Amino acid sequence: MPAADQSTSPVYDNPLRAISGLIPERIDQGVDFGGTGPIYAIGDAVITSATSSNYGWPGGGWITYRLTDGPAAGLMVFLAEYVTPTVQVGQHVTSSTVIANMRGSIETGWAMPDGSSAESQLPEAGGISGQGPFPTAVGINFEHLLEALGVPPSPFNATATPFGVLPPKYPTRYSARSLKA
Repeated sequence: MPAADQSTSPVYDNPLRAISGLIPERIDQGVDFGGTGPIYAIGDAVITSATSSNYGWPGGGWITYRLTDGPAAGLMVFLAEYVTPTVQVGQHVTSSTVIANMRGSIETGWAMPDGSSAESQLPEAGGISGQGPFPTAVGINFEHLLEALGVPPSPFNATATPFGVLPPKYPTRYSARSLKA
């Protein structure tokens, strides 16, 4: 039997595929969603932060992970707000790993390289905090990644002119083909 063609294996997968009542909401520093259930890592990664008591975000949850494979390898992803982590710092995860349980609403997007907050807050991304203006270019970029993975698009500001800039290290086009190994 011939070996499986590894070039068609997905590198990333829909992290919200098991959310009950998934509701796409606005795009701001990341992408907001409503619903309940397990959230998976997008792909192979290492957990860099996992707490349910970061009170800089509504609900207190904050998880970050550094992707280790695919077109966004090396970039940090955040998952925040009403989430309860199911992982620990230093843990290696895959797109089959549940990293948190969603309890109502979340925000997810690109995190700063040190994982301390959303990438949009860095000067090279526009220095845009939680007060806006929205949507950020970084948030729109993460929305495009999620859409390519099969997550329903935001019905609100996904087509609005983004604020800030997308740092050059980010992939700018996502397609099913670009998300293969």
